[in-house]
Amino acid sequence: MVGMLNPVHLVLGEDEFLAERATRQIVAEAGDGVEVTTLKAGEVSEGEIAMATSPSLFAEDRVVVFEHTELAGKEPTEVLLRACVDPAPGITLVVQHTGGGRQKAMVKKFAKVAQVHTVDPLKEGERRTWLAQEFRSHGVRPTPDVVAAVLESVGSDLRELSSAVSQLVSDTEGELTVEAVRQYYVGVAEVAGFDIADQAVAGRVDRALASTRRALQLGTEPAAITAALAHKVGDIAKLYDVRGTPEQVARTVGMHPYVAKKTMQVARQWSGEAVSQAVVIVAQLDAEVKGQGGDAEFAVEDAVRRIAELV
Repeated sequence: MVGMLNPVHLVLGEDEFLAERATRQIVAEAGDGVEVTTLKAGEVSEGEIAMATSPSLFAEDRVVVFEHTELAGKEPTEVLLRACVDPAPGITLVVQHTGGGRQKAMVKKFAKVAQVHTVDPLKEGERRTWLAQEFRSHGVRPTPDVVAAVLESVGSDLRELSSAVSQLVSDTEGELTVEAVRQYYVGVAEVAGFDIADQAVAGRVDRALASTRRALQLGTEPAAITAALAHKVGDIAKLYDVRGTPEQVARTVGMHPYVAKKTMQVARQWSGEAVSQAVVIVAQLDAEVKGQGGDAEFAVEDAVRRIAELV
């Protein structure tokens, strides 16, 4: 086993993907071929925890991972804590905990004896930074507009974003552009959901409607266009009455400066009343697309037209 500064690790936070990645990294650092045992902390007894964390008869190196420790009872949690306070030789202990649950008061005690790996859900600005770093880990330095395009195409789920990065880097051989991203996810760049939203919030009624109809004909889901509209209107609502440089605004609202600059240019055309109406339109559209209305495709076209006419 590769010597670690601390053989006890607390993977703390609610993001499942980041927790899995942190745990894999810990296991990798433990050395090749090390035995890994994974237990659900809420489903094992005190005796099973004691046995799993006891020294090996053959002095073999092991990693023991305890998942969902927040679901464990008081006694099992106390047994696990004792094992962490005085870990057996050759054993690396990984305790995954969301920070909540019945025994959340124990988190501080685990943190005192463990190396803590924080895996909280990322905020919007953090997600952009994380995605850019994900590209860099594959040897690619993306431009801000490429990062924004991937987020708009894929969404906020880190697992899906990580997979998207691998696929894009592989399929484009590292030659990433906004057009390449949109073509990859939509097939025809002009009818991407975010392009429709861009045209709508810029007041280009005819172009927005034509793109919407073409997208629907090609099989784009109404929900995808709805999500893009909601995202764009939300950004407009954040920035229409904000003043300052793109860098200052970006720090305030958690956007990348490039995205903030682009959005501010459009948002200046919007009034407070128009923004309020657009928010209502998007909320109504979301409800209709989710089955609370009639024809979802008609609802999307109507919402795109109404939003574009507000500018």
